[in-house]
Amino acid sequence: MEHSHRPTIMVTNDDGIDAPGLRSLVRVLVSTDRYNIQVCAPDSEKSAVSHGITWRHPLSAKRVDIDGVTAFAVSGTPADCTSLGISKVLFPTVADLIVSGINMGSNCGYHIVYSGTVAGAREAFFNGVPSVSMSYDWVGGKSNIQDFTLAAEACLPIIGAIVAEIRNQTYPQRCFINIDLPTNVANHKGYKLTKQGTSIFRMGWRQITSNMQGGKMLSTMTMEANSEASEETETSTISPECLLFKREVRGAELGDDDTDHRFLQEGYITVTPLGALSPPEKDCHAFFQDWLPSVAVYPSSSAL
Repeated sequence: MEHSHRPTIMVTNDDGIDAPGLRSLVRVLVSTDRYNIQVCAPDSEKSAVSHGITWRHPLSAKRVDIDGVTAFAVSGTPADCTSLGISKVLFPTVADLIVSGINMGSNCGYHIVYSGTVAGAREAFFNGVPSVSMSYDWVGGKSNIQDFTLAAEACLPIIGAIVAEIRNQTYPQRCFINIDLPTNVANHKGYKLTKQGTSIFRMGWRQITSNMQGGKMLSTMTMEANSEASEETETSTISPECLLFKREVRGAELGDDDTDHRFLQEGYITVTPLGALSPPEKDCHAFFQDWLPSVAVYPSSSAL
């Protein structure tokens, strides 16, 4: 990073370039007048696509008018957007920091694996560019659009501190950061360094008769387990030969106590360092270390 130039931050997300979380984050960053801001985000919602990438087909990138920034809407996944944005074919320079978010819905525990928001940051990490993913724990009936602005403002000290470390070449290169902001972000309890837990929503499937039944699932991974899906119907239904099924939440497993989900629910802004992949538990490795040598003595499947 050149000391004589303002640092550049590229923003992406998985809710789409028009999502209020991204727009609020961009407005807050622009208002500081400290950064050059680039935006490279999906042209439509791409929630819960994980780290999917587009391989066989070309992507389109269309200029979008957002005050104070250079912005493109891309016909790809969040990982695609990050990859394209740091490639120098879309922007003339590689951003100093990639920020993915602010997502509508938390991304804790195992939901990190599903998250397109986290994937946007992970793709930057794969390519050696510092990155942060940000998610707000949106709860229907309690949250409002203004909370995204409060969330963005609450993260400004973290972003500023990261940029300072990058400038000094002291920022760690072996991880990236996942941030979750509590529902009552206006009264958050401060930052809390956490680790990824094992919390997850358990899913089931429900057969439906119309592709409009069930409504739209809340963005990314936060869903209320006891919420009832709306029953919209179409004038025409699908053919009897084709069956339609829709995911629905059947319950939640909260996992470990001393982890990201717990502290988020207690009102903290959780800061969770992540690597490319989660390592297995030590006892799993120990099991397979003893087990693998014995595999050779088992008969082949053809002999069974």
